[in-house]
Amino acid sequence: MKLHLLAACAALVTLSAGSAFAGDAITAKLTTPVAAKVKFIAGGAMFNCEADTCVAAAPTSSTYATATCKIIADKVGPVVSFEGRKTLDEAKLSDCNAKAVAKASGTTTLAKQ
Repeated sequence: MKLHLLAACAALVTLSAGSAFAGDAITAKLTTPVAAKVKFIAGGAMFNCEADTCVAAAPTSSTYATATCKIIADKVGPVVSFEGRKTLDEAKLSDCNAKAVAKASGTTTLAKQ
């Protein structure tokens, strides 16, 4: 009986920790609003974009990352801010937008072979 109780407590703690870890929504504010609603997966989460905002309501532990920001910028344009429990700093935000800005200006850089 004690073993069943211990297993039940362990399962409850695991479920509580998992939902707390995923936690807060991730929000990306865009420089230019999207023309129509857009949905895509980035960083293991579904982003819903409308007007000048993209939101992942159920992020994973890997959603808040510069790599995720880069995917968003590539799909819907430059990002003004990228926030979860904290805000992506200016240097990382600049890195996030580099490809999208080059794409918008029509310049691309080819890798050296």
